[in-house]
Amino acid sequence: MNRQAKTPTEADPGLGSLDQFAAGKLAELEARHLRRSLVESTREDGIYLIRNGRRLISFSCNDYLNLTQHPAIKKAAIAAIAKHGVGSGASRLVTGNHPLYAELEAKLARLKDTEACCVFGSGYLANTGIIPALIGRADLVLIDELAHACLWAGAQLAKGRIASFRHNDLGDAERLLKQHRAHHRHALIATDGVFSMDGDLAPLAELSALARSYDAWLLSDDAHGIGVVGDGRGSSFAGGSNAEVPLQMGTLSKAIGGYGGYLCASAAVIDLVRNRARTLIYSTGLPPATVAAAIAAIDLIEREPAYAALPLEKAKAFTRLAGLPEAQSPIVPVLIGESQAALSASRLLEAEGFLAVAIRPPTVPAGTARLRLTFSAAHPDAEIARLAELIRSRIFKR
Repeated sequence: MNRQAKTPTEADPGLGSLDQFAAGKLAELEARHLRRSLVESTREDGIYLIRNGRRLISFSCNDYLNLTQHPAIKKAAIAAIAKHGVGSGASRLVTGNHPLYAELEAKLARLKDTEACCVFGSGYLANTGIIPALIGRADLVLIDELAHACLWAGAQLAKGRIASFRHNDLGDAERLLKQHRAHHRHALIATDGVFSMDGDLAPLAELSALARSYDAWLLSDDAHGIGVVGDGRGSSFAGGSNAEVPLQMGTLSKAIGGYGGYLCASAAVIDLVRNRARTLIYSTGLPPATVAAAIAAIDLIEREPAYAALPLEKAKAFTRLAGLPEAQSPIVPVLIGESQAALSASRLLEAEGFLAVAIRPPTVPAGTARLRLTFSAAHPDAEIARLAELIRSRIFKR
C-alpha cells in the first residue's frame, strides 16, 4: 500500500520538538549578541593566519612562544610518529602509557619542583578528574569567582560544598574559611595562577599561607603561566619566589604549543590521582607525537629563558603605549562593556588587519565584554605599537 511521505516532524515528533527547542535558544542568543560560530582559520605561522579570505595578524591566540610552528618541536613530533605510530591505542592504565610519558612527567615535575607528575588528555580533563579524586560530599571547595570553567566543573562533580570568594580577595577567602572549614572533613582552595580573561596573577604565596593555617589544600591552574611567567616555570615562581602550592595543575596547549594537561604534586598524591581520576582512567592516552612535542618544548623553555620572557615584555610594552595598567602576563583585557560594542570593536580592528576576538558573557561577567589580547614572542614591535594607537584613538577615542 502506498503511503504519503511524512515530514520529519510528523514522522518523529520528538525530533521536531528538539529542533524547535534548539532554534528558540539560538534566537535568544542572537538577540543578546551572544551567538557564537566556528570560523575556519588557517594559521600560516605563529602569528599570521587566513580568516574569511584575509591575512590577519592574530592577537587572540594562546601560542605565546609560537611553538606550534617551531621547527624543533615539529621535528620531535614527526620522529615520534615514525617510531611509535599515530595514536596510543588505549587508556594509560591499559596499553596507552607509551615510554614518552615517563620522560615528560619527569621534566614537568622538575620544572615545577615537585616529586611527581601525571599527564592528562587536556587541561579540562585534568581539573574535572583531579578535584573529584580528592574531594567528596563531606568536603569543601573554596573557589575564586573568576576561576576557569573547568575548575568550577571539577568542583561541581566533586559534590561537596562550594563557596566562592571575591576575585583575589584574601579577606573574603578567610571569612569563608572561618565560616565553613570546621564543618567539613577536607577543604580545597582552587584558583587560576594566571587568570585567562583578565591576565592578572593570583596571590599564591598569600593563599598558600592561608591554606596552611586552615588545613586546606591549594590547587592552582597554571594554564596561562607555564612557559611565560616566573622564568618559564609558571605563576608559583613569579617574582623570583616559590609559593608552596601542593597541587600545581596546567596545560600543554598554550605556551607549550601542543595539547594535554598535567598535575604536579607529591608522589603519594599523584599515585592516588592515577587510581581515582575518572578522566584519566577512562580516556585514551595522548598520541606519542603530542607528548614528544611537549618534551621538546620544555627543553627549549629551560634552555632559552630570555625567549620565554618575551611575551610578557611585549605585553608590558603594549600597555605602556595604550595607557592601560601594566600587564602581569601575556594576556591584556581591553574592557568594552556591552557585547555589541565589543563585537564592533573587534570588527574595527579586523578591518585594520588585526584579529582581536570579542569575549562575551557567559565567559566573562555581564557588562564586561572585552577584547582579550594575547602577546607572543614573535609579535613585531611595530605592529604592537600600531595596535596600541588604534585602541587609544579609535576605540577609547583618547
